[in-house]
Amino acid sequence: MIKITFPDGSVKEFENGVTPFAVAESISSRLAQDVLVAEIDGEAWDLMRPIEKDAAIKLFKWDDAEGKHAFWHSSAHLLAEALQILYPGIKFGIGPALESGFYYDVDPGEHSLTAADFERIEAKMLELAARKEPIVRQEISKADALKLFGERGEEYKVELINELEDGTITTYTQGSFTDLCRGPHIPNTSVIKAVKINSLAGAYWRGDETRQQLIRVYGITFPKKKMLDEYLVMMEEAKKRDHRKIGKELELFAFSQSVGQGLPLWLPRGAALRERLENFLRRIQKRFGYQQVMTPHIGAKNLYVTSGHYAKYGKDSFQPIHTPEEGEEFLLKPMNCPHHCEIYKTVPRSYRDLPLRFAEFGTVYRYEQSGELHGLTRVRGFTQDDAHIFCRPDQLKDEFLKVMDIIFIIFKALNFENFEAQISLRDPNNREKYIGTDENWEKAERAIVEACQEKGLNARVELGEAAFYGPKLDFMVKDAIGRRWQLGTIQVDYNLPERFDLEYTGNDNQKHRPVMIHRAPFGSMERFVAVLIEHTGGKFPLWLTPDQVAILPISEKYNDYAQHVADELAKQDIRAFVDFRNEKIGRKIRDTEIKKVPYLLIVGEKEAENEEVSVRKQGEGDKGVVKITTFAAQISDEVEKMINQW
Repeated sequence: MIKITFPDGSVKEFENGVTPFAVAESISSRLAQDVLVAEIDGEAWDLMRPIEKDAAIKLFKWDDAEGKHAFWHSSAHLLAEALQILYPGIKFGIGPALESGFYYDVDPGEHSLTAADFERIEAKMLELAARKEPIVRQEISKADALKLFGERGEEYKVELINELEDGTITTYTQGSFTDLCRGPHIPNTSVIKAVKINSLAGAYWRGDETRQQLIRVYGITFPKKKMLDEYLVMMEEAKKRDHRKIGKELELFAFSQSVGQGLPLWLPRGAALRERLENFLRRIQKRFGYQQVMTPHIGAKNLYVTSGHYAKYGKDSFQPIHTPEEGEEFLLKPMNCPHHCEIYKTVPRSYRDLPLRFAEFGTVYRYEQSGELHGLTRVRGFTQDDAHIFCRPDQLKDEFLKVMDIIFIIFKALNFENFEAQISLRDPNNREKYIGTDENWEKAERAIVEACQEKGLNARVELGEAAFYGPKLDFMVKDAIGRRWQLGTIQVDYNLPERFDLEYTGNDNQKHRPVMIHRAPFGSMERFVAVLIEHTGGKFPLWLTPDQVAILPISEKYNDYAQHVADELAKQDIRAFVDFRNEKIGRKIRDTEIKKVPYLLIVGEKEAENEEVSVRKQGEGDKGVVKITTFAAQISDEVEKMINQW
């Protein structure tokens, strides 16, 4: 007999070799029907895989992220099986699950794949799913794996197998299709009830532009047809909210092939919006004791060798910049943190000086393959709202709490009401891959957990997801149509203080190592603006929107008065423009509403005589006639309330 421990701490005995599915059945038949995958002692586990020792178990359904991941990973295999039948001789690269759906990279050989094939592929996948094919895991030797995939001419799989250790290789089989895979998977295909192939894209094998270009087939599946229908409605809404489309319509940003791929150009309206975001954060940071710093866009190569970034970004990033000086090399900076470490080192530090909080809107550069670039969400040059806090271990929790306060202020001001947090901790069973003492890690992890508890934040804890240099707290927001985006992050770092030999003199007159906190509430200005555009559909909060007020004269006779209104509003820092076009007022109103301007002021004879304006509010219609000064005061008061909710 073996003992199985459940998440609530209860323990139950089972026969040795019991499967997670049988464990679920012992609880209830409904649970057994709904469960998709398990976790045994922190390891992802197939439902039909035996458990042969005492273990802790977790069971996951569709509503759990782990359940969706297994469902979509299995769906990628179902896609591959369908493609193998429809296109004999097709070869396979990798097919992972994504946060939403899955993809499979394929080499079609003599075949061609187009959007016209999607319905045919979907139909074949549903046909195969209906067969209720079991998805069977098998451990296989390296030699047998090489023989199996070699005889099939699967050179991409053979390449992957050659890099694996013997004794660690598994395959999964359903129907006539066998794939190299770690798993886990759902027990059989019958739960896949709805399929949608979304798109095709080019993808170089293993991300190497010198290798074969494969076709990446994107898809998504669901356990109910109704879920697919809801997803398709959401996708249609997502198209309307696409930040690339809205950014062009509102003249916020642009890209130029002459400038280079992945290098955004901020147009006047977009630059003004971004500047307001930055100023908003600067004001908050000043209140919280941050000091603004500025650092160069490049740094000597050795700076990044010391920090460890050269090993990560050097080989596959931008090439070094050489100067006329023999052997002198610079790199475009991929991170701001090494520069901030050097600022810390400029003078000796005492325990009384800490915490030190250095903030910078620092532009960094990372090479992304052209196929990975996507509007503002994936670029090659981006600006981080970066800050690094250097503190004593006993100050860590308090600093965490303060950074969380900043993130909450930003989310509130921008109407991100639906968000969740994830605490990423060390893998307790594999501590060798982390830097720093056990004592420091325990302090840091406890500080993060307690900070979340104090804030009443129901954060999800993930073991083994910490960075090698320290634990972290990530914030994921849900936008207006339910999509999840990772934005704010707070990371504890013991690595860089060690690498840069950072010290402070303690009250014991001994030298100590400070703890470093990385934080970026926005993440990057580019990505944040993209998410904000898609969240709001371009209808920005009043305090942030490029144009707060449109002034519409009913005829050319009142153009001068309209300009006078604009000038008076400008004195109160209200952003307004006049529509001087010789169009009917109805047309002007419609056009302005399309541009998502929050307030429309209509002016004619009566308004001009009385220093008044006729007010319309976006989405709410007519608000009556008021004095210019009254309207200006109302707008100013509305903005003040929005940006001072703290």
